[in-house]
Amino acid sequence: MDRMVPIGERALTWCLKYGAEVRPQFDLTGRDPAFFLTSLGEAFTANRMTQLVRGYVQAADIGKSGSCHLFRHSCATLMLENGADIRYIQQLLGHAKLDTTQIYTQVSIRQLKQVHTLTHPAKMAGGAETVIEDED
Repeated sequence: MDRMVPIGERALTWCLKYGAEVRPQFDLTGRDPAFFLTSLGEAFTANRMTQLVRGYVQAADIGKSGSCHLFRHSCATLMLENGADIRYIQQLLGHAKLDTTQIYTQVSIRQLKQVHTLTHPAKMAGGAETVIEDED
């Protein structure tokens, strides 16, 4: 089953550039319908893409490990934090059940701290506040 996924202007610009300037160099047979091709002119396998992304994440030294799923999870979490409806996230990720998508609704500690700082009654009364971090 095909799924329609929106693409932003920036990503579209890079895809068009790749399609016009890079892909023709890899399309050795002219018959592979895949958009992204390896340097051997073949479609990427899921395992190969995972290996590449895992290597890039490690090289970036961001303090996390992971591969393609890390970007999927980060995108969904940030979209929710910025106000996207959970049903749109469900559609974007291709989840059949909303229950599967609800793991992304856990409130992030960063957002919780921000809301706490902006809205705590002690702040409104001019009092001092203390934030104790829970390691869980």
